[in-house]
Amino acid sequence: MTELLQWLASLLALLLAIYFLDLLAHRRHGLPPGPCPLPVIGSIHLLGDLPHRSLARLSKIHGPLMSLRLGAVTTVAVSSPEIAREFLHKRDAVFATRPVPDAMSSHAMNSVAWMMATELLSPRRLDALRDIRRDKVQELVEHVGRLARQNVAVDVGGVAFTTALNLVSCTVFSRDVTSLGDHGELSEFREVVLQIMEAGGCANLSDFFPAFAGADLQGCRRRAAKVFARLHRVFDAEIYQRQRGREAGEPRRNDFLDLLLDVGTGDNDGTATLDRDTLRSMLTDIFGAGSDTSSSAVEWAMTELLRNPESMKKVCDELATVVGSGRNVEETEIGRLPYLQAVIKETFRLHPPAPLLLPRKAEMTTKIIGYTIPKGAHVLINIWAMGRDSNIWPEPDKFMPERFLDRMVDFKGGDFELIPFGAGCRTCPGMPLAIRMVHQVLGSLLNQFKWKLPFEVERNGVDMAEKLGSLTLVKAVPLCAFATPV
Repeated sequence: MTELLQWLASLLALLLAIYFLDLLAHRRHGLPPGPCPLPVIGSIHLLGDLPHRSLARLSKIHGPLMSLRLGAVTTVAVSSPEIAREFLHKRDAVFATRPVPDAMSSHAMNSVAWMMATELLSPRRLDALRDIRRDKVQELVEHVGRLARQNVAVDVGGVAFTTALNLVSCTVFSRDVTSLGDHGELSEFREVVLQIMEAGGCANLSDFFPAFAGADLQGCRRRAAKVFARLHRVFDAEIYQRQRGREAGEPRRNDFLDLLLDVGTGDNDGTATLDRDTLRSMLTDIFGAGSDTSSSAVEWAMTELLRNPESMKKVCDELATVVGSGRNVEETEIGRLPYLQAVIKETFRLHPPAPLLLPRKAEMTTKIIGYTIPKGAHVLINIWAMGRDSNIWPEPDKFMPERFLDRMVDFKGGDFELIPFGAGCRTCPGMPLAIRMVHQVLGSLLNQFKWKLPFEVERNGVDMAEKLGSLTLVKAVPLCAFATPV
């Protein structure tokens, strides 16, 4: 017993020594200002369930460039467009890599971004797949029409998510993987995709204390492995069936799986470059990245419009005038719908799908506006805080699409006041598809139906609470509304 007490006392003394040395090192190494860390945990306790809001509050105390020690990891939080430009534009190459969550580390292979950008999401490929997107939107409208006739409320985010998921699956596999007719019941594939995204965004001690990652203290990696195994069985079945079809001489479908198999078998240049694990990783990235961000944007936009009848009337009047009442929006018509575009921009400002973007990691020690950013530091760009900054946006908490009619601000990475898809070389490769889908889905739902909140919600007000579903900001209480055909 005496030996145990001595050991504990020695351990406490060691931890205190490390703590005070860390405080001294923080000042000596010229890190940006930030909250004083506690022993061992640093400032983890300050983040809470909504870290984008917590970091926004802390930035009002410590400034728009702030450093925190989260466990053993030095983290830098940015909350102004000017400083974001320093990281994502001027020093883009230094911060081009991303830290991989420990739960996902065994399944993270080569980046899929280059192939997504050049093949799956190139303008040529997107134009060629326009009919698929049109068909998926029509299926969504028909499903909502059936619910309207049955006087059943529509889970707006749910049907938008299923539509986005089937769009991706038709692009990759030439078939749907789930059904809008589930009426809220998750198919296995949809459930697995959601669980994968949750695994990537869960708070994990292994990410804050990499030295203990091998122990997987919370079991996050083990749980993620089981979910990945379920998803990989689906992928393996698709790959096997397609390979058997090729051997039997079946015609090509010219979808993304055919492209991946061409690269993997060397059909393009005779050199095989993709093994089975890399194929699985790429397919996982495509389905994970291509589903929840678009559906979340549609749900938030519909929520804000239902809370703001004047904005709802303006966008519906524009759709009726330009497109014609009761018709689906075509992609070629989006450019002639400035108020719809303003509604989407305002939604991205108030409810960015990834409020902290995806973290970046410093490849080398560098200086930013006089402060030292050490090699290995993680960087969080708080675009949620930038969207709520009263120095940038008058009445920042108010949903006001009109602000974008007179202000030429784009969200493709050039205007750092509004970068929901990031900027620089790590801009989200799914942006071109998301832009088309969000406008087409939202515009078609608004132009085909009149929308009304349930009586209890209309009386008590819409619950605007938010939660981080994975890395995506979603409504804590899903939006359900009644649709009436126009």
